[in-house]
Amino acid sequence: MSAAPVRIPESLLPLAVPIDDLAEYHRNPRAGDVDAIADSLRVNGQYKTIVVNCGTHTGRPNEILAGNHTWAAAKQLGWEQIAATFIDVGDEAAARIVVVDNRTSDLAGYDSELLADILEELPNLDGTGYGQDDLDKLLDHRAMPATIDLPSDGQGTGAMAKLEYLQWGYLQWSSMRVQITAAEVETLNQIYERYTTENRGDLGFGWHLLQEAHTEAAEAPAVEVKTAPAGDEDEGHEDDEGQEDEDA
Repeated sequence: MSAAPVRIPESLLPLAVPIDDLAEYHRNPRAGDVDAIADSLRVNGQYKTIVVNCGTHTGRPNEILAGNHTWAAAKQLGWEQIAATFIDVGDEAAARIVVVDNRTSDLAGYDSELLADILEELPNLDGTGYGQDDLDKLLDHRAMPATIDLPSDGQGTGAMAKLEYLQWGYLQWSSMRVQITAAEVETLNQIYERYTTENRGDLGFGWHLLQEAHTEAAEAPAVEVKTAPAGDEDEGHEDDEGQEDEDA
């Protein structure tokens, strides 16, 4: 018997069995992502056993009831052993176990904000089953912060003021995400609308925003030109004429 793979933790080693001695459940309704599970096994190892039916009552020996795709992923990785626990049930009980193992997973939900926080804290997403696109979607669905009540509106009316800049939107690149104000959202919308109108699409908008848009948005300060009143202009001419007469 070959040495157990290092990816099976020491606590599970007594339960390791030859992987080729097991068989997939004959009517598994679940379509799992074997590649994602294989990635998890590479990074995390096998952290829980699969469940195998001995088959005394079904006539199908060593049939996997829970963990079919984990077994397939381990075979894909070339593992020779996998940790398993064994039960011995008939067809009806076996079917119930297969169905409920999948169904309870389907019924489970997530605290999406907490999940996003956990994923953001990891140095990378390897072995989590999540990619950057998945994390981006979680971040996009984060609840916007509520407005903040301030003790005064600053006008001496006694009314509460609301600090709204925290609730308008986000600017995100990769896993970086910053909150932006209503005015900044409006400026971005104007830049985007102008760009898409001129280019008939938004391809290259990010590069445009980085390289050009910030200079377009910066306008030179207006210079106020004052013109002299009509009366002042006439007085100026009179002074000139008087000067000419005096010189003559």
